[in-house]
Parts: sequence; C-alpha cells; structure tokens
Amino acid sequence: MGKQSAWVAIQKKRWPLLILALLSLFTAMLFFTRTSFDSCATNSTSSTASNIIVIKNNRFGEEEKDKFTNAPIHSKAAPNPLDFMKSKLVLLVSHELSLSGGPLLLMELAFLLRGVGAEVVWITNQKPVELDDVVYSLEHKMLDRGVKVLSAKGKSSSCASKGAMIDSHTTAEYWKNRTRERLGIKMPETYVVHLGNSKELMEVAEDSVAKRILREHVRESLGVRNEDLIFAIINSVSRGKGQDLFLRSFHESLQLIKEKKLQVPPIHAVIVGSDMNAQIKFETELRNFVIEKKIQDRVHFVNKTLTVAPYLASIDVLVQNSQARGECFGRITIEAMAFQLPVLGTAAGGTMEIVVNGTTGLLHPAAKEGVTPLANNIVKLATHVERRLTMGKKGYERVKERFLEPHMSHRIALVLKDVLQKAKSHAT
Repeated sequence: MGKQSAWVAIQKKRWPLLILALLSLFTAMLFFTRTSFDSCATNSTSSTASNIIVIKNNRFGEEEKDKFTNAPIHSKAAPNPLDFMKSKLVLLVSHELSLSGGPLLLMELAFLLRGVGAEVVWITNQKPVELDDVVYSLEHKMLDRGVKVLSAKGKSSSCASKGAMIDSHTTAEYWKNRTRERLGIKMPETYVVHLGNSKELMEVAEDSVAKRILREHVRESLGVRNEDLIFAIINSVSRGKGQDLFLRSFHESLQLIKEKKLQVPPIHAVIVGSDMNAQIKFETELRNFVIEKKIQDRVHFVNKTLTVAPYLASIDVLVQNSQARGECFGRITIEAMAFQLPVLGTAAGGTMEIVVNGTTGLLHPAAKEGVTPLANNIVKLATHVERRLTMGKKGYERVKERFLEPHMSHRIALVLKDVLQKAKSHAT
C-alpha cells in the first residue's frame, strides 16, 4: 500500500465530532473525538498526540471478533445498517489521491455513506503540481457521486483517538505489537472489519453472458486463445507485490511441464498493474527477465486500471503473491473468488483469513522459499481441471457467506455505533 494517511470526521447535532484516520502502511481507520460535544478545531496547530484516549486493551475476545468480522447480512427488505448516518457530515482527509489501497478504500466508504444520504467532503493533503490523469479521474468519480472535493491547505486537527478499524486480524496484531515495542504506546481499541465486494462487481461476476463477452474481448487483445490457461497477478507493480518471484515461479512451472511431458493447454502469465513511469527500474527488471528466459509469448503486461472485472472474467487463476507480511487484506482476492477463480496466495497477512488452503486455493511461503512451491501449485491447477473448478465454486460460496457489501456495511455500522456510544458516554 502506498504512503498515505486519511482522516474522516463525522458531525451531527449534540454528537461528538469523530475523525477516522486511514493509516498509511495498513488498511486501518482510527477514530478520534474530543471529550466534549463541540467540534474539533480543524484549523488548530496544536499536536494531537496529547489528546489520544485509550479506552481498553486492543485484544479482542473471540466473541468480540465474531461481532465485527462475521456480522450477519441484513435481508434485502431490511433498511441499510448505515441509515443512521443520514444527514451527518463526514470529512475524509487523505494523504494522497491515487490507485493505492488506502485512498481507494476511503473512497468506497465515501460512496457507502453517500448512499444513505450522508454529506461527504473529501480533502487531499498532497496533490501533484502538474495535472495528473489518475487524480483527475478519481476526483470526478467522487464529484459524480456527490462527494465534495476541497483543498487541505493550513488545516490540522486536535482530537483524541477512540478506536482503530483494521481489515484483518493479522495486521491488527502486527500494528499493536509494533506501536508498543517501537513507539512505546498502545493502539486504541481495535475493531477488525473484513471488506466486502461491491454490488456492481457482483452483478458482473454473476452474469454469465457479460463474463463470456469480457473474456473473449480481453483474450483477443492479449493474443490468448480461449482454451489456453491464464494465471494472473493483479496489483500495482512493485517488489512488495512479488511480481518478480511470480515470474520465476511461472518460468519454473513451464520447465516442469516440459520435463514431465504433461498434457496441458498452453499457460500464460498476465501482470495487470504495469506502470513504467512509477516503477521504471523494477519493471525493467521484470521485462528483462521475460526476454532472458525467452517467454515473451507467454507473459503479458497490462497497464494499471481501476476496472478489474474484465480481467477477472478472462483469467483462470488469480495469484496473490504479496511479500513480507503479505497483503493487509487483499480486496482483489475476494473479487477473484466472486468470479469463481481459485487463488494461489502467500501464506501471510490477510490472505490467510480469506483463502482456505486446499479448499478455495493453495498457499505458499513468501520470499524466495515460495518460488518452487508456487511453481508446483501452478502445475497442480493447470493439470487438474476439476480441482480448479471446484476451488473456484467453493471460493464463490465463501464470498456469498462473508464478503459482500452488505456484510461490510453491517460491520462498519456496528463499529461506528459502538465508537459513538462510547464517546457520548465518556463525555457525559
């Protein structure tokens, strides 16, 4: 995830002004509130550190974990669980506006709140001096949905922390330990809230005609036949996302297939997220590797994009190869599962909370130790059609049970209500 931080403020009559911060290195929202029922001083220059309030220890009991991560979905006839946010003012302040996970997640929250009638204002702390097509596109996407976009010049905040919302238990535990050991402070109360797929994506994922058309179009543009197999990694190109190790695994899998004389359709590797302007050295390294191994006809680079559905409809297996601590959560993982795709992922981070190893996909170690295991897993899914299809169906079922937008809305609503209630009780 890119280096970004984000702040959200929520205000209503006699309610405390809340601020949620979406921290830069993991998908988390920190809730801040003053101890009285007045507004936070958004033009104040004072430090916020002395106003941090820690309510209780960060560790959840199992009952509390289930409350927020496995909240039941509301029925279609029931009201939206975020309806209580109607007419409230929500201020979102992001370090940057980009295709990185943090800003995109914050935008999604903005659209959910706009959907129930909240007034949402977006502020970006740092904007590029020159006109940027991505920033322009994202700003207009927000404006089209009724989100106001303002400048952040000279604004700061002096509010106290009331809680942190993080999208995986693994990441929450990591940051709880990191803040205690390196900074000597405790995280505020932590709420783990798994994300959910948007209704728009699910509509495409469940439309067989649309998927067939998208599959044909994308494969034609790549020069890949319908019967060929595509293993794709869909992430911004960077060393942390593991495209280099994926290509090594892919090359090794081609060698295994050749050595063992396995009868499988031609397999291809697709890397969606290319950006030669941002990652010149690393991406040049990737492309040189492809040329060196003479696999140009099997590896395809696609520019980064917000629209992932066409590629999910056209591939056969998603590879989630994030390194070190792995993905914080991995939205693309649940999106792929919605398209009934098996997932080959690193046994790290949020991926372990999404992928059921051996049921909805196969996990492999991170770092160089995972190159050969991933190569073997590629061969396994290339040679066992029934297993590949069964894993895809199981992944889709898991999404329907846990990872839909209504699930996420319900979980976020529980967190907001809990934080607001505790802030009100503390103030009185």
